[in-house]
Amino acid sequence: MKYNFFVSQNKTPQNQPLPGRKTEMTQGRSGGWMFKADIWQVLRRCLLIGTSQGAFYAGKYELTQEFVDTIQLAIEADPRRVGDEILYASDGRSINNSAPILALVLLSMGETPEAKLAFTEIFLQVVRTGSHFYEWLSYTKAMRGFGKVVREAGKAWLSNQDVKGLAYQLLKYQQRQGFSSRDALRLFHVKPTTEDHDLLFNWVMNGWEELPSDIPSEALKQIWWYEWLKRHPDKTHKAISQGRLTHEMAAPVGKMDKQAWQLLFNEMPIGAVLRNLGSLTQLGILSMNERKNIQRVAHVLNNREYLRKARIHPIDVLKALKTYQSGGSLGRSKKTWTPVSRIVDILEEAVELSFDVIEPTYQVFVHAIDISSSMSWNTVSSIGLTCCEIATTMALATAKAEKDYFIRGFSTEFIDLKITAKDSFKTAINKANSKNFGGTDATVVYDWMMRQKLQADVICFWTDNETWAGQKHPSRALAEYRQKINPKIKVVYVTLAPYNITLVDPNDDNSWDIAGFDPGTPRLIQMLATGEL
Repeated sequence: MKYNFFVSQNKTPQNQPLPGRKTEMTQGRSGGWMFKADIWQVLRRCLLIGTSQGAFYAGKYELTQEFVDTIQLAIEADPRRVGDEILYASDGRSINNSAPILALVLLSMGETPEAKLAFTEIFLQVVRTGSHFYEWLSYTKAMRGFGKVVREAGKAWLSNQDVKGLAYQLLKYQQRQGFSSRDALRLFHVKPTTEDHDLLFNWVMNGWEELPSDIPSEALKQIWWYEWLKRHPDKTHKAISQGRLTHEMAAPVGKMDKQAWQLLFNEMPIGAVLRNLGSLTQLGILSMNERKNIQRVAHVLNNREYLRKARIHPIDVLKALKTYQSGGSLGRSKKTWTPVSRIVDILEEAVELSFDVIEPTYQVFVHAIDISSSMSWNTVSSIGLTCCEIATTMALATAKAEKDYFIRGFSTEFIDLKITAKDSFKTAINKANSKNFGGTDATVVYDWMMRQKLQADVICFWTDNETWAGQKHPSRALAEYRQKINPKIKVVYVTLAPYNITLVDPNDDNSWDIAGFDPGTPRLIQMLATGEL
């Protein structure tokens, strides 16, 4: 009797390691064997995707502990590279800044002078707002305490020479995460270096029992109008107009009505516009009768440069789109509204613009979206965005930049999702969600392409990497496709869960593993396709 059934790698099922390569592989939580992702791959995934929501195969505590362990190993290996990765993720690429801030705290805990220096060098670039500052304080208190390197960082943040900007942050975010600005000044013993700093710190510590008759400094102009509004809450309109107060400043102390919200909307920055679309619609600020306001939303949200400068992540826009379309039935808001169709169209365009793409490459792309059960798990936010929805959005954004493409879904079959570049993100998501089922076998993609004798240039898998249901490994199926159809095919696996596994054979120079949720992923795929990278 022959033993080809055992020694042939093509016949090795995914629930077993490839013969002779077990040390390079690890068993995923689904039971399938995949290649080990190195610490830098896992670090970037965790920073971009986050672990605080958990995933289908692991809860948030387990994933976060793995995240912490990975960071600590990476810090021991190369703390400066860790700093670069934190900075990369924090610059508008992670779905929020929480994972980079947690990593920043762990970097400050590194035992070497290089780790402390790396922390110091990137601190002010990561902790940009008062909200970030209080979150950093909270994690620092819980994990390490306030040693010298932390005290110096805190002092540097509170001693910002842009006193007007510092005053804005301390007024807008007076307290968060169990800390107040007064607590911070007491903790770090910050001494004022200018008269404006002295005035600002005095207000933080003592408030103003009496309102100064004149604005004491241009840097404290917003604070003066905030204090004035506290004493004249019925004159909200004047305070907003002359003091340029934001809704976080005016709403807690003033009497808010439609006109007050209109005044706020006139100066509202892009992030606040995105978060308040439902409230503004409920108030009547956004309606088809308010053409000028609708035009301002379009001007703000449909500008690629504005989106980039404000670090608006595509997932933020997608969440806003889904929340707004729900009329208030999703998310934390207790308000309800009737969505304005034009606002929905603006958000659709904003999702596309928030991704970084280039001109068509004229390559043939196959987009394989993982539609298995694990991809329907809510891993991103409380409003119900799933990995499948995000994968569909990112695949469609990539396809919209190209001329020749297929978008299909795989689980234990590879099916036509009927998605084209003409689809809106809403319709594409609905099509993918209606097919969300079953186990996971990435090899069905290659099998279908071989049956079709399809000469594609690039295959993009959008997946959580937990493939387990097939009778052969994806790397062997790819080798078979290259042998029979196209030896030059390039493969990109876009990983959408923070697991420590990869489908990329480390010996394959034409396959790449990319961490998901990065706005630059579509462009990176295009550059790989054309050989620019």
